[in-house]
Amino acid sequence: MLEAIYLVKVEGTLDELRELFVEGAKREARKQAKKAGGEIVATGVKKTRKVVKSAWQKYIGKKSNQIRVKSGKRKGMLDLAKMSRAYKRAQKAKGKR
Repeated sequence: MLEAIYLVKVEGTLDELRELFVEGAKREARKQAKKAGGEIVATGVKKTRKVVKSAWQKYIGKKSNQIRVKSGKRKGMLDLAKMSRAYKRAQKAKGKR
């Protein structure tokens, strides 16, 4: 079966054409989304809740508290064992005040 194709001449300013085609397409898309999902899909990004850092995470985050390995194959890396001992000492001293 052959389908008939009709050509229509459209005249107007750019704004008028945009209104005809772009806005019309947006409206049509909204109708389709509403029909398919029941509601218009909400656009936007869900906000994630900021996780509160623990005292240890705050401690190791400070540059002044970072103890680095001085030599060997781990040179320049953080020495977490020494940092842990220093943190525990600092917490004890903080508690005695």
